[in-house]
Amino acid sequence: MNKPKVAFICLHNSCRSQMAEAISKVYAAKIYDAYSAGTEIKNEINPDAVDTIYELYGVNMEKNQKPKLIASLPAVDIVITMGCGVECPFIPCKYREDWGIVDPCGKTFDEYTKTARTIEDKIRTLSERIRNNEFPL
Repeated sequence: MNKPKVAFICLHNSCRSQMAEAISKVYAAKIYDAYSAGTEIKNEINPDAVDTIYELYGVNMEKNQKPKLIASLPAVDIVITMGCGVECPFIPCKYREDWGIVDPCGKTFDEYTKTARTIEDKIRTLSERIRNNEFPL
């Protein structure tokens, strides 16, 4: 069986969605292929997000990730929107949900850490749900 493809979507693809892609590659690489993208993009991944993910997980997002538009995604099975408060365009998929994660941009390192840990918890749950065939894939 092929691994499902999961896309994490956020407005600028510079913080939460990038964090989710990186954390997924740490905890769920054997379960699903992770991607992230945005409806608009910034020139770089948020430096505070980069620092947080490096400190907590030892992953340098700047090395293997970059901001991407939704049009650059492959065909995906699951779409996770991060809670940007905007309507994401239609992305063909078999399942979609919103995680409603508050944007830590401009806040303290502790807030970035809380965001990363929330994403990690959700990724662990998502991985378990995929393993248990809880999606119409």
